[in-house]
Amino acid sequence: MAAEAGMLELPFIWDEQLTRCMRLRFQSLQQKNTKPQDGEKLLQPNEHVYRVDFIQQHNLSFLRWNIQLERAGKVMVTGTSQHWTPDLTHLMNRQLLDPVGIFWKKPGAKEVECNEADAQEFGERIAELAQIRKVMYFLFTFTDGLEPAQLKGSIIFKA
Repeated sequence: MAAEAGMLELPFIWDEQLTRCMRLRFQSLQQKNTKPQDGEKLLQPNEHVYRVDFIQQHNLSFLRWNIQLERAGKVMVTGTSQHWTPDLTHLMNRQLLDPVGIFWKKPGAKEVECNEADAQEFGERIAELAQIRKVMYFLFTFTDGLEPAQLKGSIIFKA
């Protein structure tokens, strides 16, 4: 896992099962013609749930993001404050954290770009949250035709 001594690289894992479960909640509400709970976040077709498993929780300091996109497009990464259960089916908007990490790749570009300040603050917040969590969930919003199969991502900490 570690690229260099003292570094810890934790991958974002696409949680297909949880993503499917949250989509079923959306479909169920539509079929029954009922409204979601007040403030409930319903998963849109371009949103997917990812998680990071913290194999180490203490003394982590954020170093950098490692986001690779196979093609041009944009992905927004939003952390959630949901931390005790893998069931995000009833995810509330107030459980979505600020700031979000926004990563994009322009057509013909080799490198992925991001809003440095927000990405830095978001990474530091994740390092803090890692102290009290074994797992953290994220909402990835893909745009410009980008899909989960075209993304490889991890977050790198100094341990």
